[in-house]
Amino acid sequence: MNNTDYIVIKAKDNGVQVIGLTRGNDTRLHHTEKLDKGEVMIAQFTEHTSAMKIRGKATLYTKHGEVEIDE
Repeated sequence: MNNTDYIVIKAKDNGVQVIGLTRGNDTRLHHTEKLDKGEVMIAQFTEHTSAMKIRGKATLYTKHGEVEIDE
């Protein structure tokens, strides 16, 4: 796992939720953040975080490209 890879989440509306999910046999929620319009969060996958769930309108920037979430 390369811990130098980051994703950037930019909220396009108030109340965007970023939910971190654990790694291992049981995938569980371990961290949540709420972003307001214009706020930016820089996140990283770690030995504890295997997935992220994004709720709300946001733009994600990754090394693989840009993703628009409009719903």
